[in-house]
Amino acid sequence: MLDFKGKVAFVSGAGSVGTGWGNGKAAAVLFARQGAKVYGTDLRAEAAEETRRIIEGEGGTAAARACDMTSSKDVEAAVQDCVARFGRIDVLVNNVGGSAPGDPVSMTEEVWDAQVDHNLKTAFLACKHVLPVMEKQGRGAIVNLSSLAALRMSPNRVHVAYSATKGGIVTFSNSVAMAYVKKGIRSNTVTPGLMHTPLVEYRLAKALTGGDVQKLIDARNAQTPMGKMGDAWDVANAVVFLASDEAKYITGVELVVDGGLSIYGMG
Repeated sequence: MLDFKGKVAFVSGAGSVGTGWGNGKAAAVLFARQGAKVYGTDLRAEAAEETRRIIEGEGGTAAARACDMTSSKDVEAAVQDCVARFGRIDVLVNNVGGSAPGDPVSMTEEVWDAQVDHNLKTAFLACKHVLPVMEKQGRGAIVNLSSLAALRMSPNRVHVAYSATKGGIVTFSNSVAMAYVKKGIRSNTVTPGLMHTPLVEYRLAKALTGGDVQKLIDARNAQTPMGKMGDAWDVANAVVFLASDEAKYITGVELVVDGGLSIYGMG
């Protein structure tokens, strides 16, 4: 089951803040544990290198590279380097993203444009440069990361650009799925809900609860029908499944990983 031996996974946003487990970091390590060679990129070289060290420490094969996924030149160079090292790309995981608060009036045009680049253009550029490699191979699997913020709005935190771009990820993913369905390439979306990743401690607590981490954790746990947030491994398991041969007849779907929150509503 979920055997990736002989396959290569290209994971963007493969690092994490601090030493904790973010979605991309967990996915990269899980792919390696399933036998894949992993090529991880991150804006911060040290974050990508930390993931590489973990994989190699467990006996896996990995390469890491600092890459600005909003730069076509950077992305093209990373894809070429991956192919030069490993010979192919079987899986692409588009995991770069982040939210900025604001409604259409309070948000500056510069922040809006940056959010579009960060959350949507990154997936476009990765697909732009990886799809020709997959098409030449005659097969491939793409998994894009969205967010429950694309489906459910919270009155406590408005982030209009994040919601719009993460919604765009879903339709972008589906469009790619249809464009390449006859070419052996699948494209799917994983949509996480409230997850306990390092961003809770390092960024969200400062923005939402004045730095009171436990208060934020308790509030997010209380919002979720299962009574607790998920974690990066919940997301990683969904990503790896959709990229696997076990999901070979699945394309153009959105797999929501949220502990039931999407059917309960966000407070």
